Amino acid sequence: DGVEDTPSIREAVENACIEEHIDPSFVSKDYRLEDFRVLVMDMDSTLIQQEVIDSLATKVGKGEEVSAITESAMRGEIDFTTSLTKRVALLNGANESIIKEVADEIVLTPGAKTLIHTLHKLGHKVGVVSGGFLNVVEPLLNELNIEFYKANTLEVKDGLLTGKLVGPIIDREAKADALREFSKKEGVDLNQTIAIGDGANDLAMMSVAGLSVAFRAKPVVQAKAHVTLNYTGLDGVLNLFR
Repeated sequence: DGVEDTPSIREAVENACIEEHIDPSFVSKDYRLEDFRVLVMDMDSTLIQQEVIDSLATKVGKGEEVSAITESAMRGEIDFTTSLTKRVALLNGANESIIKEVADEIVLTPGAKTLIHTLHKLGHKVGVVSGGFLNVVEPLLNELNIEFYKANTLEVKDGLLTGKLVGPIIDREAKADALREFSKKEGVDLNQTIAIGDGANDLAMMSVAGLSVAFRAKPVVQAKAHVTLNYTGLDGVLNLFR
């Protein structure tokens, strides 16, 4: 309060914070957490620390090949549907046991439980919309009491992955549609929603939310989000509000 908000002041604050590994966030002082009733976040490298497709690929010796495609898609260099189809195809013939192996190795992002617990305690709703796979993440989402979620489904036949998906692909636009669907279901205006993501596939969802948070995100996402968090845990979202 009492300090004029100018581009030069913002730049000075940002540079000072970055030097100390602190997230500089410029939000309205009128923002209140109770005004945002729904939060929807990405799964891989957001709610959890892993990229599930990369973990699955590593189990079958295709890790480097799949990671390269993942990084290209995250930067927005190739569309998500094409990249996902290519990556999943590399899992053809893998034993379905790798699904549980990867599920057992999932690590939540620091601050994830605190953020979700706090929102639930306040009566808010939490959703997860992922380009990853329900086969792997659904047990964790149920454990966290996530009210709404959508993700892709790996096709399994005779105990083996076929390298294909079942049903519509959860791509960039599907994520935005999911946020709209969830908010409508809860009777919440889109201005009362928060979307958190890290890759180009999250941009449409983030663009329709009342508040968008780029969490340890690619540059293309940070450039378009309302707020960027690079150092804090997911619970740092709570610090954006008075």
